Formats: sequence, C-alpha cells, structure tokens
Amino acid sequence: MKNFLKRFLPVGVRRLPIVRFLPRILYASSYYNRRYWEILKWGFRSREDSNFTYDLTDLNIQYLAWALSVATRKTYSEIHGYLQEARNDFELQRHVIEMARKPGQAYAADPRCVFGRRLGWYAVVRAMKPRAVLETGVDKGLGAVLLCSALLRNSEEGYDGRYYGTDINGEAGYLLCRKYRRFGEILYGDSIQSLKRFRGTIDLFIHDSDHSAEYEYQEYQTISGKLGRKAIILSDNSHVTDRLAVFSLENGRRFLFFPEVPKDHWYPGGGIGISFCVDG
Repeated sequence: MKNFLKRFLPVGVRRLPIVRFLPRILYASSYYNRRYWEILKWGFRSREDSNFTYDLTDLNIQYLAWALSVATRKTYSEIHGYLQEARNDFELQRHVIEMARKPGQAYAADPRCVFGRRLGWYAVVRAMKPRAVLETGVDKGLGAVLLCSALLRNSEEGYDGRYYGTDINGEAGYLLCRKYRRFGEILYGDSIQSLKRFRGTIDLFIHDSDHSAEYEYQEYQTISGKLGRKAIILSDNSHVTDRLAVFSLENGRRFLFFPEVPKDHWYPGGGIGISFCVDG
C-alpha cells in the first residue's frame, strides 16, 4: 500500500490525513492478524472456558529464567535447567493428559499438558527447596500437580516439602492425584479463612484465587506473620493489580514483574508478580 501511494500520488496528497488513514490502519492491524486466526482455531479445537493452557515462546522462557535468577539468587543456567526439566517431564505430561480425558470431570479441559507461566512456580520450588508451599485458588489443579512434581524431585534429593492448596469449590483439584497427592493436599473453603487457620511457616506463597484487588491484598495481610525469613510470594494477578507491589513496598521487600508471552495462542498473556527479600 505504501509503495502504491508513493508511485501514483503526489507528496502533498499523500500527506493528507484522509489519504494516510487506511495505510496506517492496515499497518497497525497487521500486528493482530495472526491472533484472529488463533482465535478461530481455538474456537473450534478447544474446550477451555478459563485458565487457558499454552506454552511460552523460547525467548520468553529465557527472560523468565533471568527474572527468577534475580529473585532466588541462583544462576541463570540453574533456573533455565529447572524450566526445561518441567517441560520435559513426560510422565507428568501423560498424567495430566490422561486425567483430562477422563469422562465426568467438573472442568472443561483440553487433553494437552503445557504450563505457561506456571513453569516459573516450578522453578522457584526447585531452587528454594521450600518446606511449605501454599497456593490459593486451585481450579483444575494444573499448578498444584506441577508444584507437587517439583516437591517430588526435591524429596529425591533429600529435601522434604509439602503443598497446600485452597479453593472454595469442593470439586477443584482433580489433577492432584496418584503419586503427586503424596506431596500435597487441598483445603476447601474460603481462602482467607483457610489461611487464618493454617499453622506453620510459609516458604512460598502463590496468590491465584479471587482476583479482586481487595481480596488479593487481604491474603497478603493474612499470611504476613507466617512467612519464613527467605519466603517468596508470587502473584498470578500482578498484570491486573499492584497489590503485591504495594505489599512489598510496605514490608521492605523487593518486587519484580514478569510478563508472559504465549506461543501460538490468542490470549495476550498474564504474568508473575515476584516479591522477595534480599537479606534473607
């Protein structure tokens, strides 16, 4: 279109706003055309209505490794290795796909196993070797089973740890079963109330429940006195609210945000808010 205008229209005419409008619109829409195609494919092929599953681009995975290396004070190579470890866990993939294909599940799920930004959760568990991991909001249990697979590997290296998930839906967490269930449990009921009843020190806390800013902040306030000295907090909502950043500022913690870039999917991506201490 630009070449056509240059060839057939005088410079003065080409600079008129009404003439420049269409080429500019076509140029801007070119950034989204592929996404329209992804939407159509997803509409026909997927059964998912929420918590969409997708992989991350290779470059995005590199950036995730760099961000987590800062928060965990581990090397890029170590974190990147953990990310690849999760992506290449074929036994875990078979488990997730097999469970997703089982009839009668309460959640609509695609028979595939990709974790998106949850890969970062896995890498943090492998790097930190936490004794207690607490995630609010379980849904199907994709994050739960991934976290428990990390705890399983930690236990094989001599580091014991346990996962606790909270969810108000009594049918949540169907993916957390078989050998992975040995490393975790789900506390059903309101997350705030479950957090108040929790006894023990939390080494890794992941917010993924009610995504209102008020509820998210309430969770952080509830667990504030239960955090371990080196505890890390991850938010699955920091691309929407600033509550973890605010909480970090109020409590002398550092904060990073990692924006994810989905691979071959229409969803623009969420991200991970990372709150950590430098003097742990």
